[in-house]
This record gives sequence, structure tokens and C-alpha cells, in this order.
Amino acid sequence: MKQRVRVASLDEIPADSGVEITVAGRVIAVFHVAGKYYAIDGICAHAGGPVGKGELHGCIVTCPWHGWQYDVSNGRHCLTNNISQQSFPTSVEGDDLYVEFPPS
Repeated sequence: MKQRVRVASLDEIPADSGVEITVAGRVIAVFHVAGKYYAIDGICAHAGGPVGKGELHGCIVTCPWHGWQYDVSNGRHCLTNNISQQSFPTSVEGDDLYVEFPPS
């Protein structure tokens, strides 16, 4: 059974930005793009950089350490289809953002 966890208030994630959040024992990157919220694994597949602290342009985030880019809507690396960050479903309830995690 999936675990649904409140991760932030909506006002903690301004439009067109991302944040790094540690929740349920893992680092996730949460993004607010065009009124939608996305959550992906916050540890870059390349060298463990902080994806949630990267520069966001539309749905593309650039890891600040070495420039790897991911589509935040699905976690896929922008140049190599077989590399991706795990993505997690999000939902909004009132002023709170929730993320669903797979069973541990």
C-alpha cells in the first residue's frame, strides 16, 4: 500500500521553482510549474547532487553540481532515455501538498 505524506504548505513552493524536502527517510525534489506540482528523487543519478536546488526552466531542472537535466514531470533525463529519477504522484488538499511513496 502506498504511503501518502504531507510534505509542505503550498506557499512554501513558489510558482516556477523547486525545493528540496527530506521526508519519509528520503530526499525529494518538489517543483511548482504552471500550477502543477511534481515530485522526483532529489539525489541526482550522476553524482548525488541536490536536484531540488537546481535551476528550473519550464519543466526542466538542471542539477547545480554538473548540469544534468531532468524533466520534472516524469523524472527522465533530457538526453538519455534510460536514465531517470524516480517520480512520485502528488496531490493538493486545501493548502497542503501530499506525495505518495511506494511501500518500503
